[in-house]
Amino acid sequence: MEDYRIRVRFFIGIIAGVLVLLGLRLVQLQLVESQVYSGTSRDNAVRELRVQPARGVIYDRNGTLMVDNEPIYTVTVTPQYFEEDRIGLLADLLGVPDSVVVRKLQAARQWSPFRPSPLFQEVPFEVYSRLQENLYRLPGVSFEIRQKRRYQTAARAAHALGYIREISQRQLEAARSRGYRQGDLIGQTGLEKYYEDAMRGTMGSEFVLVNRFGREVMPFRNGLEDTPPLSGYDLYLTLDHRVQALAESLFVNKRGGAVAIDPQTGEILALVSKPDYDPDLFSRTVPPEVWTYLTSSPERPMFNRATMSGMPPGSTWKPFMALLALQEGLIRPTETVFCPGYHPLGRGRMFRCMHVHGAINVKQAIQHSCNTFFFEMMLRTDVNTFSDYAHRFGFGETAPTDLLEQAPGLIPDSAYFNRTYPRGWTVGYSINLGIGQGDMTVTPLQLANYVATIANGGTLHAPHLVRKLVRAETGEERRPDLPPPRPTGIRPEHFQLVREGMRLVMEQGTGAHLQIPNIPSGAKTGTAQNAGKDHSIFIMFAPFENPQIAIGIVVENAGFGGTAAGPIASFMAEQYLTGQIATTPQRRWLLNRTLNLRSDPIPGTEPTTDLAGD
Repeated sequence: MEDYRIRVRFFIGIIAGVLVLLGLRLVQLQLVESQVYSGTSRDNAVRELRVQPARGVIYDRNGTLMVDNEPIYTVTVTPQYFEEDRIGLLADLLGVPDSVVVRKLQAARQWSPFRPSPLFQEVPFEVYSRLQENLYRLPGVSFEIRQKRRYQTAARAAHALGYIREISQRQLEAARSRGYRQGDLIGQTGLEKYYEDAMRGTMGSEFVLVNRFGREVMPFRNGLEDTPPLSGYDLYLTLDHRVQALAESLFVNKRGGAVAIDPQTGEILALVSKPDYDPDLFSRTVPPEVWTYLTSSPERPMFNRATMSGMPPGSTWKPFMALLALQEGLIRPTETVFCPGYHPLGRGRMFRCMHVHGAINVKQAIQHSCNTFFFEMMLRTDVNTFSDYAHRFGFGETAPTDLLEQAPGLIPDSAYFNRTYPRGWTVGYSINLGIGQGDMTVTPLQLANYVATIANGGTLHAPHLVRKLVRAETGEERRPDLPPPRPTGIRPEHFQLVREGMRLVMEQGTGAHLQIPNIPSGAKTGTAQNAGKDHSIFIMFAPFENPQIAIGIVVENAGFGGTAAGPIASFMAEQYLTGQIATTPQRRWLLNRTLNLRSDPIPGTEPTTDLAGD
């Protein structure tokens, strides 16, 4: 009996000791080390969900909504809770092969086994409904409501606006520290990329209780710890969507670029590059054949010709040469140069002019586009002075602007010629520069800013696409960080003389048929020599007094400047200044002719079908 009591006391002692140890451990976990383990315990029962902010929308200069957002459903998965034997069921409900689900699950698991990851985006509503009915059979599967871009006007402006797309693995590695996750959308090109940080907004979060199958049960603490998202900044552009849409329609079946600028501010009123693409393509999965066309077609629809395509400016360069010559004292305003139809170069060589102009002064040389006159101006200067003046107008350099894709073009100096022609070079190598030919290239953006500088009397503004950024929720407003305007240092009377010559081009010269009804303007036609059909080039500003728009246009393989590029510029200016196109017989004829004109195929290629349209 005594042995029995001893054994009972012994076992009671063991049980009491165990209970004491458990009690001490409980005290340690709940009180002493609560900060260490509370997070782990909470993660097992509480899920943090990201709440996407609304991406900033985009308005044109008149307040017209161009781009906003619409909701889309995204299927998410938390790999830790998902059961592998449900892959077939999920694939059937989504209407995709099992292998696709397996591949996406592997990517989600690599990202994080414990966090929801996007599995399928842009799920149609009927698929969303089917999945909702079967969620109880799919542990770890849930939904996020996301957004895609919606385009509201006829203007594509693809190369200006850019597009957003799911972040790539390479981009994710660089942006992870900024809060990006797999499946997030990010600006890839254009303004969407340049202003990504501002337009994206600030992510919000909400906490929900989940059961052991990973299904959401109820808000955690009634949402007291939730953080609302903060929408991104809205962009108010300098673009006029009506001028943009008109220019795009006039460029159908043509290759080239056009830029229109407000000469008083540098605001870009239109920016067109053709061929282009529909930015709405990137709001959904891009078909393989379309992606091949976008990236491999010789037409290069994703290449921004307005800011990247460089070619000699042809005779549109002649106003520049006149300004250089006048400012440097190489010629007086009333002085003449005799044009016999050519310019002698010695040893029986000559550079030809298109006509015999006789004695001709600065204004007349611009009006009649006399090659001989401008050959002579180039002979009277040197390539380093030429280069210095070109840079004053923004040539040979990229503009400090919100346009990410830019080419500086080529403006040669003596160092360039020494590098390029190490065996020596003579004046015969540089004389062509006087008429915008030879070893030089410029872009449509540079041409537009150059003629804007002529129009305003000598001030180079930074061309830009955004007027202001506004956060709608708070009213906070930001302005783009632009450099101050840059004077060219050329005397105002020289600009006035050159502008008068450009006015004569539109009244009595090669642009007379392009004059806007009742709106005087100034312009210069040009042609860039090419292996195939020449490129058509045109610069213009209007009205002549108090100019409000300046335009630079290049149409590839389309002939003379007054044939293809000129009419497009004329109609763009008319639309901007009057809000419509005149219905006179002459304007109707010119409009129909412009719409029907095509660029010749790229030499060595066959015409291709545009797969990137609506």
